[in-house]
Amino acid sequence: MADGQIVQVSQLLDERGVSSFHIKLLIWSLFIVLIDGYDIGAIAFAAPSLMREWHFPPSELGPIFSASLIGILFGSAIFGFVGDRYGRKAALISANLVFGIFTLIAAYSTNTTEMFWLRLLAGLGIGGVIPNAIAINAESAPSRLRATLAIIAVGLVPIGGAIPGFLTAALVPTYGWQLLFFVGGIVPILIAIVGFFGLPESIKFMALHEKHRASMEKLIHAIRPDFVVPANAKFVIEDEHNYTGFSPARLFGDGLALITPLVWLLFVLNLMGFFFLNSWTPTLLVTAAHLPPAVGALTGAIFQVGGTVGALLLCRWIDKRRFAAITVLFIIAVPVVGSIGWFGITSQTSLMIAAFFGGFLVLGIQSGINVSGALIYPTSLRSNGSGWQLGIGRIGSIVGPLLGALFVAMPVQRLYMWAAVPFAVGAVICFFVHRLNESRLHRTSPMGEAAAAE
Repeated sequence: MADGQIVQVSQLLDERGVSSFHIKLLIWSLFIVLIDGYDIGAIAFAAPSLMREWHFPPSELGPIFSASLIGILFGSAIFGFVGDRYGRKAALISANLVFGIFTLIAAYSTNTTEMFWLRLLAGLGIGGVIPNAIAINAESAPSRLRATLAIIAVGLVPIGGAIPGFLTAALVPTYGWQLLFFVGGIVPILIAIVGFFGLPESIKFMALHEKHRASMEKLIHAIRPDFVVPANAKFVIEDEHNYTGFSPARLFGDGLALITPLVWLLFVLNLMGFFFLNSWTPTLLVTAAHLPPAVGALTGAIFQVGGTVGALLLCRWIDKRRFAAITVLFIIAVPVVGSIGWFGITSQTSLMIAAFFGGFLVLGIQSGINVSGALIYPTSLRSNGSGWQLGIGRIGSIVGPLLGALFVAMPVQRLYMWAAVPFAVGAVICFFVHRLNESRLHRTSPMGEAAAAE
């Protein structure tokens, strides 16, 4: 842990294991990602009310559904840079303020144009949450639990996305769709204010920046009261190769030239399928399957609940098997997603079951690639690497809702069969990523950054 004037940070974390610091960080992360998931999902549940109040056809929903996703496309990269340059804490607080303010303003929208632009601006902040939540937890965890704690930390994103569904079924008929945006705007602003005082910083980020020395020493004392930091000790992350500055080219170095773009493609494919399902399911079940609005809202909510269960139950398996486990999930997702449309016209009970397991798989995949993808990079590149993955992946999330708008007239059972195609392609790509990453890990020194991903 210490050698003369050197403090080995990874060894310190491994020797201490999970502490009260990690529990505190997880609790903070769960609240942050809960409201992040809420804001991503709110527009899908508001959509039927907006159509009735503003008198426009379902085909015009595509741009509104994709607006925040366009913002996320840029916000993930912007706040990934902020996280690596100024700290994970600074990025999370500023991201919450951005999407909170613009979501709150969206409650006063009067037409589709205003809603489009406000959702796009809110998306900039939404995009900054997941990369930095993953980074701050993975970098503060013992090596054997890096993926597990990071997956748990982002595991409430789907539950957050389910909350507006329950609010829609219970309260929107009385209080109006604006309620969804009041909640989605006020809560992240409050989190940002309180987080300024109480949210911890990433241990490894502080280790790389001398200006955080006092906070680093205080945190080490909290984690290991028996350990005295030597005077003028240098903190090192001994199991990673770290870089100063950032260039996108570094995401392709050290054996990642093919892995990085293929992981980007995995994000594109899964987010394309997920955001089609997330955005269109409440509306399609009402307009195409002719089910009551409450059923559409509850089905969308159950899809998200299934995602949370999947992320939490699968986290240890994904931590151990990484891309191999994710490949299996992609394969199973194909028939499950394809069945949702069929059950939508045959059995409401079966529909709810299919939606639950669809979320279990699709959001289990997303949690897995969010974390496994981030861990292929060292600390100094992790927020940027994760931000670029999520940013490029948002191309798929934008395309998914737009394709839904183009094919909304298709029979609902056939539409969901087509929605399963991205998961079939994803299974093939993920298998290649698994093989390439295994080869890379075997070629790299145990003390290199690939070993850090283990």
